[in-house]
Amino acid sequence: MLNIIIPTLNAENSITQTLAAVFAHHLPDLNVVVVDGGSTDGTQLAAQESGAKVIECAPGRGRQLAFGAANTSGQWLLFLHADTVLPSDWEDHVRRYIAVALNVQKAAYFQLRFDDRSAGATRVAMLANWRAKAWGLPYGDQGLLIHRTLYDEVGGYPADLQLMEDVHLVQRLGPMRVEALYAYVTTSAAKYRTGGWFMRPLRNMICLGLYFVGAPNRWIESLNK
Repeated sequence: MLNIIIPTLNAENSITQTLAAVFAHHLPDLNVVVVDGGSTDGTQLAAQESGAKVIECAPGRGRQLAFGAANTSGQWLLFLHADTVLPSDWEDHVRRYIAVALNVQKAAYFQLRFDDRSAGATRVAMLANWRAKAWGLPYGDQGLLIHRTLYDEVGGYPADLQLMEDVHLVQRLGPMRVEALYAYVTTSAAKYRTGGWFMRPLRNMICLGLYFVGAPNRWIESLNK
């Protein structure tokens, strides 16, 4: 069984499209779990109507991802953000990856693009894909496909991190155990349209730098608001 785990918090405007792509193939061995952190909009209803199972826990993306993994069975996990849409052929890529026995000791991510065709969006996506390949540091909006044994071996997502939970996990995997699937997910550019195609990536890099030097997570959270 493949488990797709999606953390949400007031994601009514994006979750229906995300789940439509997930359920496009009607796979019999697919278990889709939305882990809601206390939405006050129609997120939970939209997820249920789309066919996903909804469970609840306290908010915090690391906590929600860890809770989703702990409350599912099955050997393969695909972690996905609520505003990230899988490609139409995602099932082919995932099945081919899972079929390779050695991949139980590796994790895979998708290539990134935005629902925006501006020059700024293209530049940021290219840099994100370069960072993921060169440093072995994909972010959560690129998805992460991992076998449960390996997920447990590296400690899974840290429940106490509000941010950088994705970096924490892939850092523990190491760049030699993280590789790209040659298919593109499309993620929302809303935060970049608001924060700017230059300033938002710059702020992300500062947050990453603070994380690597061991700065208190509250500093990173305050900078990311």
